[in-house]
Amino acid sequence: MTIVEAAAAIRQGKVTSRALTEQCLSTIGQLQPKLNAFITILGKEALSQASQMDAELQQGHDRGPLHGIPIALKDVFETKGIRTTCGSKLFEHNIPQRDSAVTEKLATAGCVLLGKTGMHELAYGITSNNPHFGTIRNPWNPDHVPGGSSGGSGAAVATEMCFMAMGSDTGGSIRIPASFCGTVGLKPTYGRVSRYGVMPLDFSLDHMGPLTRSVRDAAVVLQALAGHDSRDHTCSNRQVDSYFPTETASLARIRIGIPENFYFDRSHPAIVAATQKMAMKAEQLGATLVPIRVPDIAGLNAISRIILFAEATATVEPYLNRRSEFGPDILALFDQGKYIPATEYVQAQRLRRVFQLEFARILAAVDLILTPTTPNVAPRIGENTVRFGELEEDARLASTRFVRGINMLGLPALSIPCGLADGLPISTQLIGDAFAEALVLRVGAALEEASDHRHLRPSGL
Repeated sequence: MTIVEAAAAIRQGKVTSRALTEQCLSTIGQLQPKLNAFITILGKEALSQASQMDAELQQGHDRGPLHGIPIALKDVFETKGIRTTCGSKLFEHNIPQRDSAVTEKLATAGCVLLGKTGMHELAYGITSNNPHFGTIRNPWNPDHVPGGSSGGSGAAVATEMCFMAMGSDTGGSIRIPASFCGTVGLKPTYGRVSRYGVMPLDFSLDHMGPLTRSVRDAAVVLQALAGHDSRDHTCSNRQVDSYFPTETASLARIRIGIPENFYFDRSHPAIVAATQKMAMKAEQLGATLVPIRVPDIAGLNAISRIILFAEATATVEPYLNRRSEFGPDILALFDQGKYIPATEYVQAQRLRRVFQLEFARILAAVDLILTPTTPNVAPRIGENTVRFGELEEDARLASTRFVRGINMLGLPALSIPCGLADGLPISTQLIGDAFAEALVLRVGAALEEASDHRHLRPSGL
């Protein structure tokens, strides 16, 4: 059941928020020992909140489509009085005295908070193999990673432990677990969703967005979250659009750019074929496919890593004397950040603007760009490299290759499932112009509803 379906069932009297919450908590109880998707579970609190939401509806107070829907938050979103760890030993006992803006907005919309999902330590990695809170496992094959850093959110949504889970995305951390776990993942435009009260990794690259069971569910969540917040100086005051796709499946007059370079190189053949099939599906629905040449994306990724190294290290600098409290993988990354010369950082920021202008030119000629989300399926736990034929590549660099640069550009991107390869999910990415989430979601919904991939669920757990 999706959020949209659950919302209708609640209002038709077929189910209550408490019943949905009980079902989610039951699923969490069954699967948490196998997948380790949560750091904190709020059983009694969630049931009490669900009963309150049911009482409000009986009294005629309807908060909207998220009223009574059980959800989870990645453990970077501050929750007043509830532990918020960022997956780190540094913050193992951190009890915030405030809610994040996202927490506030979802509570106002009537969501029921089931708990806080696990993640890669300090949101700095793609495996979610956390040395402090345990390894999170992929629900399609527990020997594989769920992606990261929002791995717990991906695993929880894919297995129906919750209807939606929030993620954060600095270099693909929403879209990678969405791809590896077979869910929808939306990274909105930079500044579209407030970052107030979110434990940061990188102030100029962090984006907040949902992982959901359907594209329309992602639209419902974005509608509740989007808008200006004066507490976040990077938050846009641009008018909020209507995001829920109400049009028919026709994509007439939509121009979709298909890259002729980079995005289909060194990729699993099944991922290439499935993404091309999604492009053909868009054409059948009326879209025009336009071959495009993208700029040097490898270079874009390289300058993104320079900025991330420097800014992430600056973020955690007050804690770096507590070296024993960091996992070895992220400590190595933070150490690298200390050696980025100021000249390289400045040049990277200058080149960032050049790439933004290049993509603005492309997105003046097409409405959207369609690519694979990742070139590979989820690696095995402990596997540091992935293979593309005879070529071997670092798993982290491979998994972020098609998503990292989009954070540098600040553009919205949507990951939607497009099939299976080797028994694991694969996904297609739609990239739009700044603040074009409504169009991205409309096209994503049309493609999703024209395929059978939305019905894929992990089995055998």
